Amino acid sequence: MLPLFAAAQSTARIIVPYAPGAATDTLGRIMADLLGTATGTKYIVDNRGGGATQIGTRMVAAAPADGQTLGFIDTAFVINPGLFGAALPYDTRHDFAPISLMATAPLVLVVHSSVPATNMKELVALAKAQPDKLVYGSAGAGSAPHLAGEQLRAAAGIDIVHAPYRGGATVLNDLLAGHIQFGFTTVPTMLQHIRAGTVRALAVTSPARAEQLPQVPTMKEAGLAAVDATPLFGVIAPAKTPKPVLDKLAAAAQGVRSGPAHARLTELGFVAVGSTPEEFRARIESEISKWAVVIKAANIKPNE
Repeated sequence: MLPLFAAAQSTARIIVPYAPGAATDTLGRIMADLLGTATGTKYIVDNRGGGATQIGTRMVAAAPADGQTLGFIDTAFVINPGLFGAALPYDTRHDFAPISLMATAPLVLVVHSSVPATNMKELVALAKAQPDKLVYGSAGAGSAPHLAGEQLRAAAGIDIVHAPYRGGATVLNDLLAGHIQFGFTTVPTMLQHIRAGTVRALAVTSPARAEQLPQVPTMKEAGLAAVDATPLFGVIAPAKTPKPVLDKLAAAAQGVRSGPAHARLTELGFVAVGSTPEEFRARIESEISKWAVVIKAANIKPNE
């Protein structure tokens, strides 16, 4: 039987499927510190970016199921099954053991200040009056902002144009310059620009209003409840990791509910969760199913 954690233990690792500096990397490092403090094991972040997160995630699936190699994932984990299907080099539902949903991050729909819309009703009316004229950008086909745009297209019955970029920084630059009319982005990414008046926030995609933008309504409040895109971030292990190990790690991960980790997540614009393994598995299943429907309905292909 595997011990929960060895008494004298070498460093363990958390694989983050992104390059250093990405939002997922930042949260992965907070999780590594949290787990290390709670378990007495030093968790090192191992950045393995590329392949639409598949390179790093595949490494987690292939690792020994002993709690020494974990993975830190975001919404790409639940989008990729619907986007890549059988081409994925792992089985998302069966090759991993969920540990804890660490946090979520509401997306906010922002329009450039030159767009004559101050709320979602006005934006929808503008899109209907000018079909295929309003352009929104995303970090690529199948990204969470892209899928949020497809939800909006279907829910509002509007014709809008998706402009896929190769990264979020380029989307941000073109939005701030007015080259595209609107976009979905995380609250922390856009907060300073909203406050500066360069862009105007119309709605957030989360079930509740964002703490940092209390004046901005939710999509549900704006009459567009079907626009439901809330990126998630969490920690997973290889399948067959013993339940006592998973439970101990989950208990440690739930430290995000209070203390320094909670304060740091809030400061960065995230909503701390800290779920049980069972709750995280249910959320993963729900998200995979939801995004598969959106991807199929919009006929989205990778790298379109």
